[in-house]
Amino acid sequence: MTSLMRKAWWWTADYAYAVYWQARSMSIWIKPQKYLSGAARPVVVIPGIYESWQFMRPLIDALHARGHPVHVVTMLQRNSRPVPAAARIVADYLAEHQLRNVVIVAHSKGGLIGKFVMLDLDTERRVEAMVAVCTPFSGSRYARYLVIPSLRAFSPRDMTTSRLSRDLATNTRITSVFGLFDPHIPEGSELAGARNIRLNLGGHFRIMGNPRTIQTVVEAVTDD
Repeated sequence: MTSLMRKAWWWTADYAYAVYWQARSMSIWIKPQKYLSGAARPVVVIPGIYESWQFMRPLIDALHARGHPVHVVTMLQRNSRPVPAAARIVADYLAEHQLRNVVIVAHSKGGLIGKFVMLDLDTERRVEAMVAVCTPFSGSRYARYLVIPSLRAFSPRDMTTSRLSRDLATNTRITSVFGLFDPHIPEGSELAGARNIRLNLGGHFRIMGNPRTIQTVVEAVTDD
């Protein structure tokens, strides 16, 4: 019962966090150009599905404070496009801004987009590494029951998700950060061949604002 109660608490707190940041991202607008200064290696952030870039503000603020110029791909808007189409937008942004030695920092679907870029679209090796938080690298068995196609695409049977999960070579450049329990990804986010960091936390959204997650992501970006 203790375990069930803890998971119920994580689930409730997770959605409360998501609602808070979705509302905040619509009510408080910050120009992304604010984050472009810095002499450390560049970071490109990719949010999860239906998330604006501001949803990742806790990570963005921490990375920028450490001297990283943080790039926001505003063309993704709320990231509802299919993974290949979104990945093309990110790849075009990298080329247009002549970015190199890049670390992608992604949440959830953003990690699939980042891996697609690294696998198929980054012919000039602009991306050196990716740090992904709570990404369904092997899909989520819940997705097959969802009506909305953009969500059903996370099914392990989806062509793109399945293809990405079969690729192991790219995983050596990925750090996957996740908690003990993710209400959206029962399979978890452990990735074969990657650097996997499991935190003593729970949730899919709220984990991004936790100081331990923020520290872990900042250290991973610095180490990679």
